[in-house]
Amino acid sequence: MKDFLPVLKILLRFVVIYIVFVLLYQLYLNNYENDVVDPFTRWVANQVGYLQSIFGFPTVLVDNLKLHSVLFQTSGKYTTRMVEGCNVISVAILFAAFIFAFYKGAKTFLYVFAGLIILHILNVLRITLLNIILIKYPQYEKIGHDYIFPAIIYGGVIVLWLVWIQFFALKKKENT
Repeated sequence: MKDFLPVLKILLRFVVIYIVFVLLYQLYLNNYENDVVDPFTRWVANQVGYLQSIFGFPTVLVDNLKLHSVLFQTSGKYTTRMVEGCNVISVAILFAAFIFAFYKGAKTFLYVFAGLIILHILNVLRITLLNIILIKYPQYEKIGHDYIFPAIIYGGVIVLWLVWIQFFALKKKENT
């Protein structure tokens, strides 16, 4: 049992941190349950709309309170809708909890901050590309939405985790 103690400590840290982050996020969401979407989700939707417009796909955001979502009207056509689950926070919580479970001082906070920025950028690009694909190649909607684009965000998380473990968490301190 003594051999498993370090692993159990890491697992316990992960679970506790994950639960705390999820509860904090739920408290945040509770403040916006009567709104179309929460401010962070709207911020992501605005960035996606802006980026699509830069790429030549003029986009207007349309609020839909009934669906609790922001609809993307791109080139005069509704493509997708932005809901709270598309804002990457749930994935970011999982990412951060894992990294903090392998806490290594101040660099842990820097790595989490950098990782969250990377995940946010990946997410905005992912949603933008999905909308563009739905306009140009609607026959690929299901495979894009259900398989390719989730693989982008979860693949990003896995790569970030592997980098953390390989280069920071398990790296031995060199004697000088």
